[in-house]
Amino acid sequence: MRTRVTELFGIEYPIFAFSHCRDVVAAVSRAGGLGVLGALYFTPEELEVELSWIDEHVGGRPYGVDVVMPAKYEGADLGDAEELLSRLQGMIPAEHRRFLDDLLAEHGVEPSTETAGRALLGWTDQTARPQVEVALKHPIALLANALGPPPADVVALAHEHGVTMAGLASSARHARKQVDVGVDVIVAQGTEAGGHTGEISTMVLIPEVVDEVGSEAVVLAAGGIGRGRQMAAGLALGAEGVWTGSIWLTVEEADTPERALPKLLAATSRDTVRSRAWTGKPARFLKTAWTEAWESDKSPGYLPMPMQFMLIADALPRIARSGDGELVTFPVGQIVGSMNRVRPASQVVYDLIGEYVDAVERLGRIIEE
Repeated sequence: MRTRVTELFGIEYPIFAFSHCRDVVAAVSRAGGLGVLGALYFTPEELEVELSWIDEHVGGRPYGVDVVMPAKYEGADLGDAEELLSRLQGMIPAEHRRFLDDLLAEHGVEPSTETAGRALLGWTDQTARPQVEVALKHPIALLANALGPPPADVVALAHEHGVTMAGLASSARHARKQVDVGVDVIVAQGTEAGGHTGEISTMVLIPEVVDEVGSEAVVLAAGGIGRGRQMAAGLALGAEGVWTGSIWLTVEEADTPERALPKLLAATSRDTVRSRAWTGKPARFLKTAWTEAWESDKSPGYLPMPMQFMLIADALPRIARSGDGELVTFPVGQIVGSMNRVRPASQVVYDLIGEYVDAVERLGRIIEE
């Protein structure tokens, strides 16, 4: 395939695969796409290990790194990460702590005997910058920011290293802000997507973004794309490629939690919900007792980013390993309804391309007729 994005990165297929699993990232890049490692949950030291491993296993193919540097969050005016953590911990209301403790106890999740050390990883400018520094020491082809326009100095730094900068946008207005700070690739992400996502559907969003910035930046279609027919639709709407995420949660290489995988495989496209119950900003997750509890009348409401995640950070690993399993949730998009079997990552790539070709050929026959 040949689009602006395949020529830009020297890849065979315009398929970008976001994953927190290094094995998935390397497998997709080796198969002809471009794997993008989500750096959010890694310390700088851990990220160095992950990227060094990818360097050795990607076969010389290009790959990218995704960070989270939100434009707005509580404590953005504080420059020191430790001061920020201390200040925000003290701002979490006792009411929210009691609600969480009661919810965990109700579902048999064992009390914690440890203090979580990952409450702020990657959710702020202060904590994401060290991740950027580590990433740019490696031969990455792409640096993406997942939440709002990246700081202009980070864009400039990426360009100094010869790295293409990408940013996610959920509206044409957001896309314009990204381009204005120098972003090269706009990931136009519809509300169907997993994780942080806006309210506009992919079918409506892509042409709006293409019309707004398509002459200035490369546009990728995202949100609910996990089939070749959907890929064909994204390119028909004006995108130069697709950004995918959820579909890699159920591949053989994925490190998806053992208790979450069966839920993902069994879920339908109606089993997700946009909720602030994880980070404080709207994100799409599996609909479970966790999301329902935070939406109930008993809930004290959500805390702003990054305080909501700071509140629950210690609880998440405990939920994953104990209790009745009803609280187990996971960020995933509406494409989860099609994620009903486990395949190698390379096979997912080839299936996407095969169905894409079939769709394009079908359209060609319609025109001929």
